[in-house]
Amino acid sequence: MLFDNHNRPITYLRLAVTDRCNLRCFYCMPETGIKYLPKQQLLTYEEMERLVAVLARMGVSKLRLTGGEPFVRAGLMGFLERLSVIPGLDELHMTTNGVLTAPHVADMARLGVKSVNLSLDSLDRARFHQITRRDELPAVLNTLDELLAHNIRVKINAVVMDGQNIGDLYALAELARNQPIDVRFIEEMPFNGEGSHYPILTWTHQRILGELRSFYPDLQPRPSAPHATATTWQAPDHVGTMGIIAAYTRTFCGSCNRIRLTAQGSLKTCLYDNGVLDVRALLRSGATDADLTAAFLKAFAHRPATGFEAEALRPEVTESMSTIGG
Repeated sequence: MLFDNHNRPITYLRLAVTDRCNLRCFYCMPETGIKYLPKQQLLTYEEMERLVAVLARMGVSKLRLTGGEPFVRAGLMGFLERLSVIPGLDELHMTTNGVLTAPHVADMARLGVKSVNLSLDSLDRARFHQITRRDELPAVLNTLDELLAHNIRVKINAVVMDGQNIGDLYALAELARNQPIDVRFIEEMPFNGEGSHYPILTWTHQRILGELRSFYPDLQPRPSAPHATATTWQAPDHVGTMGIIAAYTRTFCGSCNRIRLTAQGSLKTCLYDNGVLDVRALLRSGATDADLTAAFLKAFAHRPATGFEAEALRPEVTESMSTIGG
């Protein structure tokens, strides 16, 4: 087992394979987009595969591929195939916006992808277009159907945004009525390339729960998995569940087991830190696997206790979630 300096296990890696995205979501980046990195500044698939293998030997057993949008990077499925046979890596997961995903779902199921986090903030086509600045809702819903048809567990990720999609919360929650879908409502974070949209976050996890209770007065708490970021709830007549992620309030830091590698090779031991290790520089300067292991262990030994502590150690938050790896 691999532990940090607060005796929290580190078992879960979120790996961003690209900083590019084919949507321009309100909560993720400005309408004009962000300045993407040149290809040579991104980790290659071979570099990422090596890093995953090193971390798997250290005790990381769960991997989630993220972006940007993973499927905009060519060769992703071949990379996934190679990851699927790395010793010690027990779970493969993905996060996607679903625009380009549907044709690959059958292969994802074959390779053992355990779950997919599908970003979906509205079921109304006009509001989806307004939030994402792209008219791609039919493609996303097609991906949802394909995932369900191939028995891949689906978690819907919906960011709750004041003035944007509050009227969509009920329709999204209803996705869990007849299908085994986990619909998770997420507090908005300041990772939009501009800083926070609000002086004070009004749609906190408490308010989101109150809104869900107004739809479902008999909403019942459900057990959450160890290290889960979401509190889980279920209406008595629903097959699926609803979750609430206090991503800005940060109520789950004490049990956090996840680390992140950005597409440019920056290690983040907390979502809110500014990057604590330039892994790309190590790789390209000839570091051995033993060197990488030692550098990782040193970083894990200085991990902030909370997201608030990590944020206090850096300048203001202005990067896009697309550059971090969602």
